[in-house]
Amino acid sequence: MKAVILAGGFGTRLRPLSCTRPKLLFPIGNKPLLDWTLENLAKSKIDEVILAVNYMAEAFVHRYGNTAHGMKLHYSRETMPLGTGGPIKKAEDLIGHDEPFLVLNGDIFTTINYAEVVKKHKQNDATATIMLYQVEDPTRYGTVELTKNHQVIKFVEKPQKGKAPSNLINAGVYVIEPEIFALIPSNKRVSIEREVFPKLAAKKRLYAYSFEGLWIDIGKHEDYLHANRLLLSTERRKLAKTKGTSREKDVEIDAPVAIGKDVKIEEKSKIGPYAAIGDNVAVGKGVHVENSIIFPNAIISDFTSIKGAIIGEGAIIGKWVKIEDNCVVGDYTMIKDNVTLTQGVTVCPSKEVTESVLSPKCVM
Repeated sequence: MKAVILAGGFGTRLRPLSCTRPKLLFPIGNKPLLDWTLENLAKSKIDEVILAVNYMAEAFVHRYGNTAHGMKLHYSRETMPLGTGGPIKKAEDLIGHDEPFLVLNGDIFTTINYAEVVKKHKQNDATATIMLYQVEDPTRYGTVELTKNHQVIKFVEKPQKGKAPSNLINAGVYVIEPEIFALIPSNKRVSIEREVFPKLAAKKRLYAYSFEGLWIDIGKHEDYLHANRLLLSTERRKLAKTKGTSREKDVEIDAPVAIGKDVKIEEKSKIGPYAAIGDNVAVGKGVHVENSIIFPNAIISDFTSIKGAIIGEGAIIGKWVKIEDNCVVGDYTMIKDNVTLTQGVTVCPSKEVTESVLSPKCVM
């Protein structure tokens, strides 16, 4: 069986981190989001994966090549953004017409068993089956109204508050029959949620599969940090092991944490809880990193505090720096000594910050 991963998005809400990498390559627990997805697909006996790529496509090719986790990889390249339906039509020749196939929104982090969704799809003899997940606020997503046998009778994309037919949202995982290709025009931007699924629902050919495990849409910085916390909580035993890490005396590791290879942590520093420290990071004396993600090759100097923040690759953080909740520091940025970044400050890549920023803003 084949799976299509929609990986062409620009990740605009995740800037400045997405200025320098596709969001599917953001690390969660020190491993790219896409690796977690590919591993899960391999467990579900998927044979081939088609990456529908556009933005920074070469980053995927360079990292993964033509195989991953025992599966063949293909790349379907968009020359212009095609939405969620257009990439499926563009990959038609790679997908073929012999059997149903999976389609995944690439920025979803989930532990779903894809084989179970496929099994339910075949039992219902559906043209398409969408995975559903229950949330408190459905206004960011597509919601559905179902019959007792899980047939979708109404599909509403991003409903207004109080007008959603249910709190069950479209979770961005679909099983689709090849007959769907006839409903998607070629070389055109198409939303499968707005333009295709309502037609299937009207014909009683759209079914749903409800899922209650781990699921999160990594659309914003807060979502990204939340996904990291969830992963660290569920995988804490695996991630506790470190390789090549050098710790001085009196270093406190407050689990759950993920610490990469060749990390150096100096005395009287505290890491965690819910901190992910990437490969080759240098942490100075008396540093506290909590509920944060530090990308590889960063330098965190003495007596600095980082709480609820994201620090980009190769960033240099000076001494006595304070970085607060929801701050994002881009790749290769330099934050000078004694600077405070208050809540909600973002710093673009390769910038130098010499003075404190005490109100939410983007430093460009």
